[in-house]
Amino acid sequence: MTRVPHVDPSAEDLAEFWASAPDEPFVMLNLLRYAADGGRERYAEYLRRAAPYVEQVGARVLYLGQGGPTLVGDEPWDSVMLVWYPSPGAFRRMLEAPGYAEVAELRSAALAAAVLEPTRPTGPSRPA
Repeated sequence: MTRVPHVDPSAEDLAEFWASAPDEPFVMLNLLRYAADGGRERYAEYLRRAAPYVEQVGARVLYLGQGGPTLVGDEPWDSVMLVWYPSPGAFRRMLEAPGYAEVAELRSAALAAAVLEPTRPTGPSRPA
């Protein structure tokens, strides 16, 4: 798979994440900016084809929504997605699963820019 800057994580960033992340569940924040030439449609196809890989490792999409006006920041994001993973190892197994690299090419082609940020809870999960 060819890495697309501003869309795909580098091998070094992935290696650092896998080496340093605790072996516990996390939520991946995805901020997505679609390519101008049919990116939204290609990303929808990626989600459809990636679903079996996500499910196979026990992960699940918690939220997928359309971005809105930016209140703080330079440019709005087209979509926001939160994906729960049972562990960094599960995320790695998904990325390394036979056939996933081909599906990931759809994601890379669909996006002009992205943020992938693993997050962990630091407080109550529901407002008081």
